[in-house]
Amino acid sequence: MSDSPKSEFESLRIKLEEQGNWPQLYLFKFIVPNDNQKLAQVEALFGPEAQVTLNQSRTGKFISVSAKEMMISPNEVIERYVRSTEIEGLISL
Repeated sequence: MSDSPKSEFESLRIKLEEQGNWPQLYLFKFIVPNDNQKLAQVEALFGPEAQVTLNQSRTGKFISVSAKEMMISPNEVIERYVRSTEIEGLISL
């Protein structure tokens, strides 16, 4: 087991650093159970300037959340993913 949630994202950090060109627009994708409280927690991960798109699954049990937001650095992206791990039932894509 890893020492911290941040260490779980180390390979992503390396890929993001290799891309260079920061700041840049980053697309986050999540799937969350169709629950108003969980959806509010996901939306709270992003600032008011983020472009958030919601799509309900065919069965209505889940909602996919896509959010585009300007990120300053790979560290800022990782911080969002670390915060997202606190939302029960959330899947990061």
